Amino acid sequence: MVQIGTHSGTFHCDEALGCFLLNQTDTFEDASVVRSRDPAVLDTLDIVIDVGGTYEPGRQRYDHHQRGFTEVFGHGFNTKLSSAGLVYKHYGREIIARLIGKQQTDPDVETIYLAVYRNFVEAVDAVDNGINQWDTTEPPKYLSKTSLSSRVGALNPVWNEPQSSEILDSKFREAMTLTGSEFNDCVHYLHKSWLPARDIVKSAVEQRKDVDPSGEIVKMTQYAPWKEHLHDLEEDLSLSPPIKYVLYEDDREKKWRVQAVAISPTSFDSRKALPAEWRGLRDDELSNMAGITGCVFVHASGFIGGHATEAGALEMARKGLKL
Repeated sequence: MVQIGTHSGTFHCDEALGCFLLNQTDTFEDASVVRSRDPAVLDTLDIVIDVGGTYEPGRQRYDHHQRGFTEVFGHGFNTKLSSAGLVYKHYGREIIARLIGKQQTDPDVETIYLAVYRNFVEAVDAVDNGINQWDTTEPPKYLSKTSLSSRVGALNPVWNEPQSSEILDSKFREAMTLTGSEFNDCVHYLHKSWLPARDIVKSAVEQRKDVDPSGEIVKMTQYAPWKEHLHDLEEDLSLSPPIKYVLYEDDREKKWRVQAVAISPTSFDSRKALPAEWRGLRDDELSNMAGITGCVFVHASGFIGGHATEAGALEMARKGLKL
């Protein structure tokens, strides 16, 4: 029987996730997990992760604790890998292809493979390797112990509870289930929601000059979450000049929005907010100030405005570029 090896004793998120991921591959789908630190035992196993002191893919040995280990995922990611990252780097495409029902050569597999690392696996690598999320010496303003790594850690028996190998192995299987469930949820979201939204935004970006010759206004023919995708696509497509406004219809009110693009996906600062003289005004007062009939509102910060029609929203965006 095929066997996966990892260390015994206290367990962590990275090897629990790594073992789960291996069970999603053709080779290790039915493999059992053996938890040991005995080199004689580990040497008999088909693949070993997070223990053994060596990274040798040819021998199916994937540890990251040894001196001199500097492996990263690549593709622009520079976080040192944990055992989860190592397994994902070598088997991730196969796993994603199986989960979404496509061939490994399908472009969607590569897109989701990279997105899963960025949105899920990289954090596991960073936490296990003790990499701070921010470059600062200041103490955090609050504690957060609800991350996946924290919840896996909490499955270990505490100091005054029984610590037998049987109990730890049982808890480790719980950790595999927990990490696997969240990994699958991440892949499902990226495949069923994130990727279709990306396709919609990409199409809108590619047709931006049909909307306005400047190329700085994008119109969404169907609303989808666009902020993260827009910034990524600008970089991927080397767009210049950067996009300033996105137009889309509000499905609930059936009116159009013109939203200023932020300087980054997580920033509240706009590349070009709507004109200062429009901000905080509504309806006729705004229409008179802007010289555009049918205006609905402009937010006090200028990051978003509304118009009754698509044509009017476009006119607001065009004037916004000039003022």
